[in-house]
Order: sequence, then C-alpha cells, then structure tokens
Amino acid sequence: MSLQTDIKVQMVEAMKAREATKLSVLRGLMASFTNELVAKGRKPDEELTDDEALAVISRGVKQRKDSIEQFEKGSRPDLAEAEKNELSILETYLPVQMTEEEVLEFVRAKLEGVSADPKSKGQLMGMIMKELKGKADGTLVKAILDKLCQY
Repeated sequence: MSLQTDIKVQMVEAMKAREATKLSVLRGLMASFTNELVAKGRKPDEELTDDEALAVISRGVKQRKDSIEQFEKGSRPDLAEAEKNELSILETYLPVQMTEEEVLEFVRAKLEGVSADPKSKGQLMGMIMKELKGKADGTLVKAILDKLCQY
C-alpha cells in the first residue's frame, strides 16, 4: 500500500474516531498531495510515489517547525502548541531520522580524502543530501559540514 493510500485510510479512521486535529492535518496533507500533482502537470486523481509524498510531508514538517519558532517568538504559546500537535502527527509518516552522531560519522566518512574548500562545500552538501534524503534534516547536515570544514 502506498503512503498516500495509507493516509487516505487513516483519514477515514480519524473521521470515525472524531479526531479533529488528526483529520485536519490529514486533509491538509491530501490537499498538498493534489497540489503537488497539479504542479507536476499530472491529473489530481493520480497518486504520488512514496518519495514524492515524503517530500511533501517533509515540507509540511519544515513549515510547522518554522511556525512553532515564530509563534514562540511572538509570545503565542497556544498557537505554538497547536502546531506542535500537528507536527507530531506529520512526523509519524516520516522515516526514522538519523541522530546527530550518526550524521556526524556519515559526513566525516564522506569528507575523508576530499579537499573541502569553500567552493566545493555546496557540491559536498548536495552529494551528502542526495544520499541522506529523508533520513536527516538538511539544517543539521549543513551545521555539521560547516563545523567540520571550518576555514
């Protein structure tokens, strides 16, 4: 069963269980899937591949994290808490993320034997993120790469 189909099934279950927050998040996710299909020039009734669906979910997670940060800066703990609840629902659909230590070891292994000058840092980041796609947060990878390649 594809990720999108699984989310549709869970949306129906959330309706039956009257879980308003989960239902709202899943409906928004399904709308995002449809928007992604239209943006790619495909029919709205088609399904995204699991990789495409994960990319959409990752964007939603990133948006929620940004919103939480902004709400906390703006002294709105009520809205931040609502976003945290939505974030926890979305994160259940993402694969298990690598820990900081695992990412550090991976980046160190990639940097061995590679000359890391400022011009090639972008290429290194691209190469690393291609392999870690969906498994690690890009901001964490960038911070570790910056720390290891201090000039």
